[in-house]
Amino acid sequence: MMGKQPQPSSGRPRTRLLVTRPAEDAEPLVRRLEALGHAVAVEPMLSMLWLDGPEPDLSDVQALLFTSANGVRAYAKRTGRRDRPVHAVGDATARAARAAGFTEVDSASGDVYALAERVRLLRDPAAGTLLHAAGSKVAGDLAGLLGAAGFTLRRSVMYDAVPALTLSDETATFLRTSGLDGVLFFSPRTAASFVRLLAEAGLVDRCRTVDAFCLSPAVAEAARAYGDEGVAPWRSVRVAARPEQDALLDLLPVAG
Repeated sequence: MMGKQPQPSSGRPRTRLLVTRPAEDAEPLVRRLEALGHAVAVEPMLSMLWLDGPEPDLSDVQALLFTSANGVRAYAKRTGRRDRPVHAVGDATARAARAAGFTEVDSASGDVYALAERVRLLRDPAAGTLLHAAGSKVAGDLAGLLGAAGFTLRRSVMYDAVPALTLSDETATFLRTSGLDGVLFFSPRTAASFVRLLAEAGLVDRCRTVDAFCLSPAVAEAARAYGDEGVAPWRSVRVAARPEQDALLDLLPVAG
């Protein structure tokens, strides 16, 4: 389903951007992009399925680890406890943790490697277990990175990110009519899903008039990949200087 469709404007055309984040994460980003003067549509590549389960046992847990805002949301649906410090992978996840009621929140402002480094710096392996509230699929080997430093990480799967099955008619129309200027990608999985759906719809060639704005080199690699050996023909693939939303938005053209 599309969110807000780009609306025509008088004078210089506005940059038309497509946000591929899940609905919960897309809403504040859409507001920010619109405030910057862009026209924005939403095509979620993942939808969240919150998994039922018992309240987490925190008796041996010294800190909670969140690698996405959805991990925070899933944890909050399981329990009202906010009495453990939080280590968040990035600033957006840290904001979600604070909004959920956590008061002691540390942001790694990066990826799982940066998160592991912050935990190694600030935590003692002997002080207890680390609980990672995670989805069914994870990026990076956080357990391996921390295990090598002597930590015990318990991963609790609390949600599943279900990939989209098709592109919406609205997005397909925008692509066929060169109605999009750029697509924002925040994860390798969403980038790969979008390119796969483009291929299934016979629209890969329409990438030639669209820029791909990617949060990290891994995301860019997924956005470029097409089939077994092909390369999606984006007009350009641009990568944020840091794996943070602000750095990604710095890549965008000044809105008309």
